[in-house]
Amino acid sequence: MKANNFKVRGFFFSGIPAGIKKDGKRDLGLIYSKVPAQVAGVFTTNAVKAAPVVLDRQRIKGGFCQAVVINSGNANACTGKEGLRDATQVTSWVAKELGIKEGAVLASSTGVIGVPLPMERMEEGIPRLIRALSPDGWMETVEAIMTTDTFPKVERATCRIKGRRVTISGMAKGAGMIRPNMATMLSFIVTDANIKTPLLQQMLVEVAELSFNRITIDGETSTNDSVLLLANGMSGHSPIGSKRDRDAARFQSKLLEVCQSLALSMVRDGEGATKLIEIAVKGARNRDEAKKAAYAVAHSPLVKTAFFGMDANWGRILSAVGHSGVRMDPNRIDVFFDRMPIVKSGRGVGGQREEKAGEVIKNKSFKVTVDLRQGEAEFSVFTTDLSIDYVKINASYRS
Repeated sequence: MKANNFKVRGFFFSGIPAGIKKDGKRDLGLIYSKVPAQVAGVFTTNAVKAAPVVLDRQRIKGGFCQAVVINSGNANACTGKEGLRDATQVTSWVAKELGIKEGAVLASSTGVIGVPLPMERMEEGIPRLIRALSPDGWMETVEAIMTTDTFPKVERATCRIKGRRVTISGMAKGAGMIRPNMATMLSFIVTDANIKTPLLQQMLVEVAELSFNRITIDGETSTNDSVLLLANGMSGHSPIGSKRDRDAARFQSKLLEVCQSLALSMVRDGEGATKLIEIAVKGARNRDEAKKAAYAVAHSPLVKTAFFGMDANWGRILSAVGHSGVRMDPNRIDVFFDRMPIVKSGRGVGGQREEKAGEVIKNKSFKVTVDLRQGEAEFSVFTTDLSIDYVKINASYRS
């Protein structure tokens, strides 16, 4: 992928190996805006929050950001007051080197929990990181934020706002510990649009609900999940304030495209995953019940291992829906693999029809539809199978 494809006016990027990771790969990244950018953020709902999440949640209240420093290989989570002090110190070093306000620098970390940041390596690496800043440094930053990812996750979109061409470029990391309300994921989105912070925040929350909050790999929620959106206004169009006009709708639509693409990339790269699966529940009494049933299926280890083994074990799907707590009549449920029925009115279709449905789950991507036939509400989520490699990766993550 060419870094030029992700250029955004006024933004600079870099990524270097600072010795945080054991393998010597890039592990320290920086995003810098030539001018202060309006900023929005969405963070983990986990009660155990990493130090940089605590810091960023406080700082984005100011509405502006000019730099984000990111490290991989160390989560700086469960590190107490020392961890918060270290995160603050890192942003101070960056601010001093760039000649900007410390409060305009945000921090993100990802990696092993419970280990203090290697501050000597961070301090030594930051001047090199800043010297490496370039409008073409996009992919270096992307590489620096990766942990167990097997490929970079990037997306770009453009649109016109008030006659000016606007670019949105996004990057993400995440391959495991993924569930709704975000994931063990970081995502950074930059744009040269000029959108005031309150509206920018509203847009990001709404978009995250339809993208990053619609994926699950293993039902775990991390301590470090963060999505940051920076808008520096350098496209030159007049600002969009609180009014949701056509231009605002056009921008939000493109932002959603970027975030949905990044979210699906994380599912495709799920640790050890061999399949991308959409779980769609329809015919529920209300949206909450549709959501509850969908996640019961998507999180079920029995369902996910059956998909890995390409076993059309529809009984596990009914069992997961049955213990989800939603109101239903088991004798009314229909289940489809793509468009092929495998359960009708709570009973397997049997014979050749079941065999044909079983062929569907041999594909790398397919859709499971559960029709409760109780109402009109529906909800869908994307998930993966659960493989032997997932266990291997997570059994030795710290070694």
